[in-house]
This record gives sequence, C-alpha cells and structure tokens, in this order.
Amino acid sequence: MTADTPLSGRLDDDDYPAYTMGRAAEMLGTTPGFLRAIGEARLITPLRSEGGHRRYSRYQLRIAARARELVDKGTPIEAACRIVILEDQLEEAQRINAEYRRATKEGPEPDGSS
Repeated sequence: MTADTPLSGRLDDDDYPAYTMGRAAEMLGTTPGFLRAIGEARLITPLRSEGGHRRYSRYQLRIAARARELVDKGTPIEAACRIVILEDQLEEAQRINAEYRRATKEGPEPDGSS
C-alpha cells in the first residue's frame, strides 16, 4: 500500500496492519502477552510501525482468535499455534486442489486444441 492509496482501500484490506497491540488484545479479549507469545511461536508476525510498535491486520486477528479458542479449551499455546498453522495449510491445499479440479474439468477445446 502506498501513501496515496485511499484510506477506505486500506480499511478493506485484510492484510493492512491497522490495529495496535493494545487494541488487538482488547478485540480478542486477551492480553498483549498472549499476542507476544503467539508471535514468539511464529504463528503471526506483526508489522512494526516507524516507532517499532507492533501492528496487526484483520487476517492476523482471525488467526490469533482461533489460537485463543484452542488455548481457552486447554491446548498448550505452542500446540495451538501448530494446529492453526496446519489448519491454514490444509485450507490452502484444498483451495489449490479445487482450482486444479476446475481447470481439469474445463479441459482442452473439443477440436483437440488447448
């Protein structure tokens, strides 16, 4: 995103780091320490502001919320982070597989040309 990108475009961007650590923790109903812990476990890597403060995107908050859900059910934080990573990888693989199947169904043109 560049400085001349309209604000509304940034707010609609799931990857735009719009939330401070305090606001992100408040939205998730957790502590900044939890966000630091999932960062240390490499589940999410917040971007840093010019002043060095962590900033989170909506996508990262959804990932953090899923980890918190697992931790709240008693899953150790490292295991919760690994589960969320594997769930995310599975979702991506399923998306790629569905695209491949659609492309295969379309197949070559009836006259044999591609």
